[in-house]
Formats: sequence, C-alpha cells, structure tokens
Amino acid sequence: MSEWFGVFIYMNLVVALLTYIYFYKRRKLIGFHLGMNIAMVAGGSIAIGTGVILINQFPLHFLEITIIATLTGLIIGSLFGGLFDYQTLLTGFINGLMMGIMSPMIGAAASGTTFILFLEFCMIGAFGLLILSSKNSS
Repeated sequence: MSEWFGVFIYMNLVVALLTYIYFYKRRKLIGFHLGMNIAMVAGGSIAIGTGVILINQFPLHFLEITIIATLTGLIIGSLFGGLFDYQTLLTGFINGLMMGIMSPMIGAAASGTTFILFLEFCMIGAFGLLILSSKNSS
C-alpha cells in the first residue's frame, strides 16, 4: 500500500488545482471571511498532506521533507489567498508555513496507512465543504 502514497500527493495537487480554477471564476462573489477560510484550508491541508506522506515514504530525510512541505504550503496558501486580497494572502502564507513545519512531526508520530487514508478523507472533504459553502454564500 505504501507505493500508492506518492499518488496521493498528485491527487491532492490536482484537487487543489481544480478547486483553484473553480474559485478563480467565483472570486468576486466570495466574501472576506470565506476567502480567509479558503486560504487557510487550502494551504494547511496541502502542506500537512505533503509532509505526512513524504515522511512515511522517506523517514530519514526530515530536513528536506520539512522544506518541501513548507514551500508547498506557502505556495498553495498564497495562491488561494491571492484570489481575494493581501490580508487573505498573508493568512494563507502563514498557515501554509505553520502546517508545513509541523506536518513531518505529525507524520513521524502517527505513521501508517490508516492515518494517511483518514487524512486524505479529511482533505478531500474539506475541499468539498469549501466548494459547497461558496455555492451557498452567493
């Protein structure tokens, strides 16, 4: 099962890309508070997913995985936050930073297939809730 963990990273990035395209079209209809939640969920969930999956794949490369997860969270959080305004961009940036730094620690403490599947379920569910809430807000 562990050979499938790399596919989860690609799946997460594709889900983030599709969600970004969806929100890009609706960004003028989304309010300030929902925009902050979108930036926080996107940056944080992608960072934590990347860090946990990579630390399970490469357990002895803690420094490199922390840097990769942090950069991934920074970029995704900033992109989603940049859809709305600079304060939301900063929120996504900071949340991606914090989750990227913490994610390898969480992955080292709670490793295993069950935890990664649970994490993937929560991430896909969170993106689904973001799309649902943006539909209901406008």
